[in-house]
Amino acid sequence: MDHDSGFRWLMTAGANYRLTGSEASKNRLILAANDLAGRFNPTGRFIRAWNDFGDGSRAGWAIIDCMMNLPLLYIASDLLCDPRFSQIAEAHADTAMKAFVRPDGSVCHIVEFDPVSGERLRSHGGQGFAHGSSWTRGQAWGLYGFTLSYIHAKKREYLETAVKIADRFIERIPDSGFIPVDFDQPPEPWYEDSTASAIAACGLIELSKFAGEKYLDAAQRLLKALVLHRCCFDDGCDNILEKCTAAYHDPWHEGAIIYGDYFLTEAVLKLCGKETFLW
Repeated sequence: MDHDSGFRWLMTAGANYRLTGSEASKNRLILAANDLAGRFNPTGRFIRAWNDFGDGSRAGWAIIDCMMNLPLLYIASDLLCDPRFSQIAEAHADTAMKAFVRPDGSVCHIVEFDPVSGERLRSHGGQGFAHGSSWTRGQAWGLYGFTLSYIHAKKREYLETAVKIADRFIERIPDSGFIPVDFDQPPEPWYEDSTASAIAACGLIELSKFAGEKYLDAAQRLLKALVLHRCCFDDGCDNILEKCTAAYHDPWHEGAIIYGDYFLTEAVLKLCGKETFLW
């Protein structure tokens, strides 16, 4: 178990509960929220990302991806009429605004805190090109994640943060519309990550409902590039989305990643008005 309880359970038990009213799925959703809440560091006001080997080496590590897990806590608060879950979600979002988002609107992937004092110690490069660079999927997690926190918590600063990240992302979209693994990666080797594009498109569509048409225009631009040039619609192919990359320095690049297909589908359903909102 790790911080990804939201990704895992909102798209499974959460979806089943919303669509069928299953009490068993509702219970699984609440259990997952309890698990995620148990990772909260109350002094540092952050949700711990990964486990370690029992040596405490990652006890103070948090990552930008976790912004996407916070809706699990907001939803649990609504289901149980218990504010504790949303209080944890907002505390983490408040910390992420200060500790992860850079002045130019880009975001850090990993931030390390002192797990005892809660002090921000340093950031780490993570899955992007280098320390201090702009890992594009991380930018997309931040863009969409702060938008979702605004939808649930209605705190204006979350919307402002989402806009700040989105504006920086839009500024750096290449003319081709294809998103690199890292906006600061070198010309060679140049790796693409279609998952970052699909996730950002989802976030931009939601953001456009509160911040204006330019964000919808940017989402449509990203999706047009994906659907016309980065999708396989062959019945003999398991995946739809192509050229997905987990991390810049991985030995494997530009293949299929299942959540790429998920976010592509979610974005298209949003545009068609057929989405079941799971966040």
